Amino acid sequence: MLETITSVNGVVNGIVWGPVGLALLFGTGFVMSVRTGFFQFGHFRYWLRNTIGAIFTDRDITAHTEKNDKAISQFQSLCTALAATIGTGNIVGVATAILSGGPGAIFWMWAMAILGMMTNYSENVLGIFYRRKNADGEWSGGAMYYLADGLGSKKGCKKLGRVLAVLFACFCVLASFGIGNMSQINSIAGNMNAAFQVPNLLTGILLAVLSALVILGGLKRVAAVTEKVVPLMALFYILGALTVVLTHITAIPAAFAAIFKGAFAMQAAGGGVLGYGVSRAITWGFKRGAFSNEAGLGSSVMVHASSNVKEPVQQGMWGIFEVFADTIVVCTLTALVILTSGFVDLNTGRMLTEVQGSALVGEAFSTVFGSFGPKFIAVSILLFAYSTVLGWSHYGTKAFEYLFGTKASMGYKVVFVAMVLVGATMKLDLAWDLSDTFNGLMMLPNLIGVLSLSGTVAAITRNYVDRKFHGKQVEPMWSAFAEYQKEEEAEEVTLDKAANE
Repeated sequence: MLETITSVNGVVNGIVWGPVGLALLFGTGFVMSVRTGFFQFGHFRYWLRNTIGAIFTDRDITAHTEKNDKAISQFQSLCTALAATIGTGNIVGVATAILSGGPGAIFWMWAMAILGMMTNYSENVLGIFYRRKNADGEWSGGAMYYLADGLGSKKGCKKLGRVLAVLFACFCVLASFGIGNMSQINSIAGNMNAAFQVPNLLTGILLAVLSALVILGGLKRVAAVTEKVVPLMALFYILGALTVVLTHITAIPAAFAAIFKGAFAMQAAGGGVLGYGVSRAITWGFKRGAFSNEAGLGSSVMVHASSNVKEPVQQGMWGIFEVFADTIVVCTLTALVILTSGFVDLNTGRMLTEVQGSALVGEAFSTVFGSFGPKFIAVSILLFAYSTVLGWSHYGTKAFEYLFGTKASMGYKVVFVAMVLVGATMKLDLAWDLSDTFNGLMMLPNLIGVLSLSGTVAAITRNYVDRKFHGKQVEPMWSAFAEYQKEEEAEEVTLDKAANE
């Protein structure tokens, strides 16, 4: 039975993460970049100032919503999304990309991220535009909504939109138990046992209790935790990685040279045939890049849609920053840690060590921190992977809610918490492979939805640019639904009056 599952999974994985799937992922990012006028470049300073910059200048970005308001703040939505995206992929995924595709894989990881910024932007724009309120008054949005209500509103596409929405939600629920839960917990347990000799069962029990306290409390409690944990864990890892890289500062130019040479076949991956080397660099760079930042999977939009923001473009810009922070900052630092620490022949791309995955990064940290290096990585994976569990708990909840209704979502949360204990104590090699496939299966319907609604994203972006940059008096495009549009406009009028009094 296991052999059959493994065989079928290998075939499906080869399709969704093969040339067809990766071309669709890359192509969607390119199309959305073109249709939005390469917003990520043309308005670089603007989106940076209105995302990470606004955290320090605009209290509305970080201010918690009222108790009776089911939405969360923009900063909380970012932190919850980053909690899910900054995970083992930023450590293990980068190491795997270099091991399998050579240093050049990092260049293609960057390329995927640059285009992925606009895929993630588009998902968030559509997520806000097509979101609805559930029975509890919470905003619910995501690929299933813009597939059903966006793609489904096009002539002859009603059934197609609904079928793709259901498929996306099903794949998301399955992925949430795998890549969003058991696989992450298994990585934590393994690393804590190796670094600190903590029994796997004890790790599982402690994390299950913590998960119950947070996840069963709903999105506001999850967001309250992630807004504290994510900045601290990111700062912890970035400072540690910078210390390693700056200690090996003389090797930085050679590391970047290896990345660019490996990307364009001027050296082979791992010392192999040149043409094959660049093919592996592209494939592994794209795969690990997508795995790390999740742009194109349609996952993080489910928490971004819960933000108290009105402007779809504003939340779209948070999506750009999310990919930027995850891949361009964190993944690049991990890559430089590995490449400057002497474990890779920068002239040939050949590995000079037998260790793999998180152990490779731990060894690289040990060149500066000694025996504390592997322990540093174990703690980083604990924070990264556990925050991913919290983020994915919301994704799975929203997908389950779409399929079975708001009341049924509590049952999902209980099962999700129980699977934390299972993940800590099981061997999950096949679970990792299945999770990777389910992620890819989420990607396909989501990208179909984004591409089919690219005109809507372009129109919303133009509307925003006309109002904010050119001062045109045009009606804002905030919601696809008249009742929500009127509700938002009325609230805006009330706020304007209060501000002028």
